[in-house]
Amino acid sequence: MAIWWPLFVLGIAYALCRFLLMLIPPSVPSIEVDASDVVEDASQNKENSFIYIPRRGKTVQTDKIQCYEPATMKYLGYFPALTPEEVREHVAQARKAQKIWAKSSFKQRRQFLRILLKYIIEHQDLICEISSRDTGKTMVDASLGEIMTTCEKITWLLDEGEKWLKPEYRSSGRSMLHKRAKVEFYPLGVVGAIVSWNYPFHNVFNPMLAAVFSGNAAVIKVSEHASWSGCFYYRIIQAALAAVGAPENLVHIITGFAETGQALVSSVDKIIFVGSPGVGKMIMQRASETLIPVTLELGGKDAFIVCEDVDLPSVVQVAVRAALQSSGQNCAGAERFYVHRDIYSEFVAQIVKVIKSISVGPPLSGRFDMGAICMQEHSEKLQNLVNDALDKGAEIAGRGSFGHLGEDAVDQFFPPTVLINVDHTMKIMQEEAFGPILPIMMFSTDEEVIELANDSKYGLGCAVFSGNQKRAIEIASQLHCGVAAINDFASTYMCQSLPFGGVKHSGFGRFAGVEGLRACCLIKSVVEDRFWPYIRTKIPKPIQYPVTEIGFEFQESLVETLYGLSVWDRLRALVNVLKIVSEYNPTSNLTKKTR
Repeated sequence: MAIWWPLFVLGIAYALCRFLLMLIPPSVPSIEVDASDVVEDASQNKENSFIYIPRRGKTVQTDKIQCYEPATMKYLGYFPALTPEEVREHVAQARKAQKIWAKSSFKQRRQFLRILLKYIIEHQDLICEISSRDTGKTMVDASLGEIMTTCEKITWLLDEGEKWLKPEYRSSGRSMLHKRAKVEFYPLGVVGAIVSWNYPFHNVFNPMLAAVFSGNAAVIKVSEHASWSGCFYYRIIQAALAAVGAPENLVHIITGFAETGQALVSSVDKIIFVGSPGVGKMIMQRASETLIPVTLELGGKDAFIVCEDVDLPSVVQVAVRAALQSSGQNCAGAERFYVHRDIYSEFVAQIVKVIKSISVGPPLSGRFDMGAICMQEHSEKLQNLVNDALDKGAEIAGRGSFGHLGEDAVDQFFPPTVLINVDHTMKIMQEEAFGPILPIMMFSTDEEVIELANDSKYGLGCAVFSGNQKRAIEIASQLHCGVAAINDFASTYMCQSLPFGGVKHSGFGRFAGVEGLRACCLIKSVVEDRFWPYIRTKIPKPIQYPVTEIGFEFQESLVETLYGLSVWDRLRALVNVLKIVSEYNPTSNLTKKTR
């Protein structure tokens, strides 16, 4: 007791000191970001408050990207569509800055993250409002999908990022016991990202944070449907980098169409793409010319499975949130609902009740539950999917209602729609909708629902609900997808220690988590002497050049010594190895070989 008592006291004292240190807030400077030209009151003057009417049909690629609010069609301005030459210049500037940043300390990188985190927390309303204006989502959806996810990623990097980028020691194996094996992680250089419009804030910060924290530069092409918000969010990044003394031009935001993206892929050291499978294939083709690593996060058709033993009211609320994720802009949203036949009717009734209470309208002009559809003419595509299902026997069980919309604004909005009596012959159960449609299909057995859920060309994620957690886990384990949530929805992405990505037409590679962070690195395997300089590598004499007749006999015995199946086999072989070495006479063996 006399020995352990002082150690116990020291342990308590250490824990108390650590706790007291946690109470001392870190010194984090504030940054100023000019938002005078993006807040609504300042921008709605006579010169730029007109309603923008985009062309219908295929997007015409010009030298300008016209930006407007999808919910109100108010004009926001324009940004240049960069040429390939301009893209290469941006990458060249970033490459020059990265050589300096690669030598930065983790302390400096963490301070950059803290400054960003402080600004985000203090300016949540501004960030969400800009996201809402540019994409049509509500403030609540923006907070869930933009703010919380980004803050979670930053805090994970602060807590664990350095640990996972330090050298990692591995076992050296039997033949290399005298060696030390490790993996080292170095920056790749310039990480490029082409991101989608549905989360304009998080989709910019997500690749940028991983790239910059791992010592890289980042050049990010934002979607032509979210260029206005992306370019403002860039100001936040610039201000935070300047506050920690980072080199200029370390991070770039570029705008443009397909030509701009193609030039970026051809210029960087790695490309991360978030978008459609069709464009993802083109990204791969262009990346093959320079053989750079590619991470693709493509479409999804996530299954939402509800067994008969669930707490129905709570699952219904989760199901609606899953279906309407980000105002019906379904990134990681559920698109196929499979409900056990014993509770099918009651589930549909409760879903319809919630859906009918949902109002759709301009998200910043009233208390609406759902906002606008961001992409032009997308509501027409959604209606075509509904019509195809109706033609094949489906029924509309209920729809949400519009708020106060003008007759000319209907194209920008789509009411949440519940479809029943659906099956897999319908496009709505096979094609990615990216909209607020809930097709609900009945199943009878676990085996049936597993087969149905796997009957898709996509494989991003799934959600399985059951009162028996083991049952839900068993079902999820048999679904061919990259992420799975048990009795929850999208919780995997909020655990930023986990990798995120899919299989099949949902893409490959991972971002987020250890895997995503290290994917921004050159991974180098290193072997060094464990007991240097006392034990060094030396080729055994029997296999030194010129190789003698006993060289192969020695090698056979050495292999059995190291890898024999039993201890006795290895000991017998070791005796033979020692015998060969002790009796080795290079002159006599060489004479025998030359006769």
